[in-house]
Amino acid sequence: MSPTIRRAVIPAAGLGSRLLPLTKATPKEMLPVGDKPVIEHTVRELVDSGITDITIVVSGGKSLIQDHFRPNPALVDQLRADGKAAYANAVEEVAELARKGHITYLDQRGPYGNGTPVLNAARSFGDEPVLVLWPDDVFVADVPRAQQLIRAYEQTGCPVLALLPMDPGDSQRYGVPTVKEDLGGGQLRITGLVEKPKPDDAPSAYAAIGGYVITPGIVDELREQTRQWHEAARQGRPVGEVYLTDAINAYAASRAVYGQVIEGHWYDTGNPGDYLVAQMAHALAHPEYGPLLRDLVRELDDPDTNSTSS
Repeated sequence: MSPTIRRAVIPAAGLGSRLLPLTKATPKEMLPVGDKPVIEHTVRELVDSGITDITIVVSGGKSLIQDHFRPNPALVDQLRADGKAAYANAVEEVAELARKGHITYLDQRGPYGNGTPVLNAARSFGDEPVLVLWPDDVFVADVPRAQQLIRAYEQTGCPVLALLPMDPGDSQRYGVPTVKEDLGGGQLRITGLVEKPKPDDAPSAYAAIGGYVITPGIVDELREQTRQWHEAARQGRPVGEVYLTDAINAYAASRAVYGQVIEGHWYDTGNPGDYLVAQMAHALAHPEYGPLLRDLVRELDDPDTNSTSS
């Protein structure tokens, strides 16, 4: 049987430019969805799926992430002294989450692109498979997305991509897999990815959405991409970015890669509109805040509601 996956990487070095000026001083990973910053949702998903070694790859200006997960005994003591035991317990629980996930941090070094943080963390992988999840995705599912990906890897022993059905008109927003075979149970054998194709050129009706199980062969492809990037830079030729999807695509040209259609709801928080949707969906599902919001929406939609001003 394939080994159980115990390691994960969260690339968190991005600038969050699509959310400026909101992210000018606050890392996008620390923006709240409900009563938790978005990166905490990702960490909880990993810990709930049995991951015991999480590497968060950061850049300058991301110290708030470390501060959030760091224990704060002085704050806990003060809260307990003030009779605020529930708040003290909540602060301690976040630190315990970080302990269970054994969170470590790396500074990103190398070319731009989302493949670079994975390669930065790869020195600790050995021959193990590793989960990669983005910190601006929130999945709501009975079985965590990470656990669904781990299960697919244990069945195949091969790299796995998280997939969702998509509206064909949205193909230019996503990487779209080329599907070779539907194996049932949401599992697909894929032979490559087309990045942001036009609807008429999309090879399937699925989108790859920020969740991967990668293996040493994918890391080797990232190393080769990075070598080519540096060679081009030395020669003064135009250089792009190092993308994880490009490495997966190169690997899939000659070796088996699978997609797993994820059961659950995906909320992207990487742009203002989707961030607001994630906020609203989370609040509506809350037993206390949901009824308040529904009452507010009914009030705003009712033309007979009298408005007041102070």
